[in-house]
Amino acid sequence: MMTKHLLLGLALSAAPVAPSLAQAIAPAPPTPPTFTPQVKEFIKVQAPVVALTDAKIIDGTGRPALLHQTVLLRNGRIEQVGSAKKVKVPAGAEVVNCTGKTLIPGLVMLHEHLYYTMPAGGFFNIAQMPYSFPRLYLAGGATTIRTAGSIEPQTDLALKRLIGEGKFIGPDMDVTAPYIEEPSMDIPALNIVHGPEEAAATTKFWADRGCTSFKMYMHATRADLVAVVREAHPRHLKITGHLCALTYREAAEIGIDNLEHGFMASSDFVPNKTVDVADYPAARQALQRLPANSPAMADLIKYLVSKNVALTSTLPVFEPYTGREVVLGGGLEALVPQLQARETATWQQNQGKDTASVALFKKEQGWEKQFYNAGGLLVAGTDPTGAGRTVAGYANRHEIELLVEGGFTPLEAIKICTLNGAKYLGRDRDIGTIEAGKQADLVLVNGDPEKDIHQLRQMEIVFKQGVGFDSPKLFESMKGKVGLN
Repeated sequence: MMTKHLLLGLALSAAPVAPSLAQAIAPAPPTPPTFTPQVKEFIKVQAPVVALTDAKIIDGTGRPALLHQTVLLRNGRIEQVGSAKKVKVPAGAEVVNCTGKTLIPGLVMLHEHLYYTMPAGGFFNIAQMPYSFPRLYLAGGATTIRTAGSIEPQTDLALKRLIGEGKFIGPDMDVTAPYIEEPSMDIPALNIVHGPEEAAATTKFWADRGCTSFKMYMHATRADLVAVVREAHPRHLKITGHLCALTYREAAEIGIDNLEHGFMASSDFVPNKTVDVADYPAARQALQRLPANSPAMADLIKYLVSKNVALTSTLPVFEPYTGREVVLGGGLEALVPQLQARETATWQQNQGKDTASVALFKKEQGWEKQFYNAGGLLVAGTDPTGAGRTVAGYANRHEIELLVEGGFTPLEAIKICTLNGAKYLGRDRDIGTIEAGKQADLVLVNGDPEKDIHQLRQMEIVFKQGVGFDSPKLFESMKGKVGLN
């Protein structure tokens, strides 16, 4: 998201407790939403008790996968995980035979949007996709997302409510407020602030209305970030950034929680960089010159890890054209015909002409691995905007493929896109892994992504709070829709 087309792209005591007291202490199971007929059409599994039998489990912790496992779901939570030979399936449970299939946790993806690239004449712009994108995210296995930058925050907040009420289909959402950006770019949908006082006022206004994350953008200054930190952190809300005027080191020192796009938005390596000035071409050229195993990068990584700053991988939005898919993850048919033609023409024009992008993309994959190996919290997202090749749902699965391409094992890549995201959101006690007591957010894959990560595209059922949605049917329902709504 760095060229003009990629600008837009956060226990009880061990002593026995009498049953009556235990029941009084235990939280009541959440009341499931009353799904509308339009939502019910896409529900494949719904019962108070569900038994997923004889599955391979990749649990999201990074530990070795387990074979021939049974998972019991009760009232939207995971009740038991264990050997199929030892776990007794309760009478009356709805049984899903998972022989030859794999269960992974629901994806927790932290750089998502509910909008898509839609130019306004000769100007770069984006348009809200309130119906298609939530469905596609869930179809692609994402049960929890963070909208890392909003253009219609009131719409995002309303969608979060409607999904929770069973009226819309989609993931649970951590809604980010409008961008914190100083005047600079002529993007009609982009929020603008004029100095730190307006940055603080924007933060307070949207925090009061339910936004739980904030995003600094390319021309935001040090003073702007100080003002946002002052408002957000006392509320225990987090701040991320797609930076340029601010360096990563400056932002980490001030107190930013997360940095977007791996190291592709870093301006730390610009010689004699002017403070609070964004020079994207100079920043990109500096990254192109930087060696893959640069001591300067290693030093920056060490500093970010020491400051507990998370890093979001958004590899799909940077993927080169040459020899790659037109729409990443196989989603060309999701676009309206006019957009299919637009993306195909752009793809054809760029074949064999992106050598510099190919080289930088490979370095970025390596830098993300270096950050992870240094102990940094690497999380992931897709940024479905940019040139228009990145589409919700399809790209979520593809991000995991690209992490594996960059040197991560399938188990590590899945952990980055599940448990690590949950940790960043502070929800890892409830989501992110397949463990007893956690929310029943799981994905059933018809295949073995540990043997072939591309089999992750064969998602069959996406369980959100124990309700199983038909992934292929959701994808099919949105073909030819992206670009309309």
